[in-house]
Amino acid sequence: MKQNREIPSLWSGMDRKALAIGEFTLRQQRKRLSTWVVFIVGIAAMGVMTMFYIDAMTRDYEAIDNDGDSYDWDGDGYPNGQEALYGTDTLDANSHPGILDPSILPDDPSVWIDEDDFDWDSLAEGSVGKDDNGDCDVESRTASQKDANNNGIPCDIELTSERWNPNALVIRSDGNVDEDPDDEAYALEAIHRSFVLATGKLGVVFLIGIFVPLFMATGLIRNEMTSGTMHFMLAKPIARSEVFLYRLLGFYALAWVYLTVLIALLAVITGFTGPSEGFFRFSDLGVWMAVWLASLLAVMVYGMLFCTLGVMWKHGMVLALPFAAWELGMVLTTLGAPEASILRFSVIGWAMNIVDAGAALAWSDTPLLIQMGLWGGGNGPLEGSEGLNFFWSTPGLGLGALGTIIVSVLVLVFQTAACWLLGSALFKSKEIE
Repeated sequence: MKQNREIPSLWSGMDRKALAIGEFTLRQQRKRLSTWVVFIVGIAAMGVMTMFYIDAMTRDYEAIDNDGDSYDWDGDGYPNGQEALYGTDTLDANSHPGILDPSILPDDPSVWIDEDDFDWDSLAEGSVGKDDNGDCDVESRTASQKDANNNGIPCDIELTSERWNPNALVIRSDGNVDEDPDDEAYALEAIHRSFVLATGKLGVVFLIGIFVPLFMATGLIRNEMTSGTMHFMLAKPIARSEVFLYRLLGFYALAWVYLTVLIALLAVITGFTGPSEGFFRFSDLGVWMAVWLASLLAVMVYGMLFCTLGVMWKHGMVLALPFAAWELGMVLTTLGAPEASILRFSVIGWAMNIVDAGAALAWSDTPLLIQMGLWGGGNGPLEGSEGLNFFWSTPGLGLGALGTIIVSVLVLVFQTAACWLLGSALFKSKEIE
């Protein structure tokens, strides 16, 4: 019975110490002007980016005739698409559908703009798209022209892997299939996804994830050591490693709440503003959850690391800046080469894996969206496709989306623990001024 009473007493003592130091840290951080400056700057930066996004979502995008079938090359009044549909000569003014049947009147040219949109639901890797307007399967085209991609299916589009690069997708069309998509619908969807990925990766996980700990966690221990207030924390029997940990827990409580509120606001704004058939884009929530998890873990590692650098030297910020520059190089590498081995020696590389995996789970059709946009019906990239291609990355571990998230979380937790052990050891060897 005596042993049972001692165990709760031990844990309650640890809880009291953790609560006291954590509460002191929270109160101390809330009263500092620098804390609010960092938070307000982060909100302002995200606000400016969001204003550009809202402007892009409310802008009108010109409907472009990607295949040229709204033009009237021979001047007979009938658009090229209508003539191709009836098999008349688009270069001969005396050959038009009205000669075949006087009741056939010329179509308005707008009928042949955005008339053959992408078939997102049916087109996936290995499957085929559809000829929506029937201008592929006409008598004037030969059987070989109707099956230009040689897959045995006339008038289709095939999305397959390149022979020399299995990870790259390529469009093979029979011609006149999905060649004139809705430019505005594509631009809105592509720009929306680009914004979510760019803001989540570069804005939240990297910029806020690294600068909040840089300015708020670097001096958590060092400032108390130089000011002499650390003597009061160590007056009662408490290990220095516990003080180190509890100070960081107080910082995490404040930083994590800030990140959660900020990400929730971004998710709500983009959810209501982005293109959607309903009142809210619930499909984005998986991506924002991945951004949230990655940012919390990034702040956890960076906070522990920068606090350790602060203990190592009184000018810990000087030591932290080269590391921040290294992480900037790594985040740029994740955009161009997410599978690069050098990313394993960074924090941001593992955090970005989580975002990429979350996006892959939530938006599994994005590789198709990118390839169809870059192809653009064979007439050049559609607006928004190149930006989406830049910010989208497939998870670089080759473990699948869920496996990538699990491994990345474990690695980031390990990095945090390693920084805590190193920081605690350094703290124990330092003399308090």
